[in-house]
Amino acid sequence: MKTIQIGNKTIGPGNPVFTIAEIGLNHNGSLEIARKLIDAAIMAGFDAVKFQKRTPELCVPPEQRNVMRETPWGMMTYMEYRHRVEFGQEDFREISRYCKERNICWFASCWDEPSVDFIEQFDAPCYKLASASITDLGLIGRMKKTGRPVILSTGMSTMEEIDRAVNVLASSDLLIAHSTSTYPCKPEELNLRMINTLQALYEFPVGYSGHEVGLQTTCAAVALGAFFIERHITLDRAMWGSDQAASVEPSGMLRLIRDIRVIEKALGDGVKKVYDSEAGILKKLRRV
Repeated sequence: MKTIQIGNKTIGPGNPVFTIAEIGLNHNGSLEIARKLIDAAIMAGFDAVKFQKRTPELCVPPEQRNVMRETPWGMMTYMEYRHRVEFGQEDFREISRYCKERNICWFASCWDEPSVDFIEQFDAPCYKLASASITDLGLIGRMKKTGRPVILSTGMSTMEEIDRAVNVLASSDLLIAHSTSTYPCKPEELNLRMINTLQALYEFPVGYSGHEVGLQTTCAAVALGAFFIERHITLDRAMWGSDQAASVEPSGMLRLIRDIRVIEKALGDGVKKVYDSEAGILKKLRRV
């Protein structure tokens, strides 16, 4: 299986699990909240933080643009809301500066081709293709053209759709994330054994992007062999926003990264050996 380099981290066999804190739109358009989320991810020990970038005029269907929506900033059209929570150039310049200062890498899920061109100016180490975009061959081609690694998320997708996207990106540095695109997702729909199915099919590192409540199933994904994990993070799950309920709060972040690192150590290499720590017990207890 291939190994892939993202920033100064190597992802794949023999390397620590690469951990991604998905900030997404949980900043609610506030740079102050974004900085606090970055700080929380660093304190917990995540390797990277991830944002989202859209061009609302391309990503919002025409029939939804003028639909009125209740928001924390009052009633506004859905298009106004999308612009309200979308970070612009100065915002991302500050995010890039802050992440560099705090020594954590950041990147983004780009939902349209102009958003890829926008993020390119910040020299992000990779791109994420959201599950919703797995059939968008134009967007996939634009990401491939950058020459940067691409993380392909596979929620709400058929095996045929996954295979087509993988084939387009096969000559790139590719990572594949098993996912179920329900927020929050019920345990019986997580289907974590798909991690092993994808590993058997492809030569690229397979990981897990989780949208469940709780931490144990993400830890189980690591035990099943996920080479990277991604979880949405939040300051408070009661905050306004569609992703908040399926996100991990700061105390949960600390537990999650702690447990992932313990599981890594516990998995070992699969080669049976007698440890030095067992020698005294062996001498004491073995009769024959």
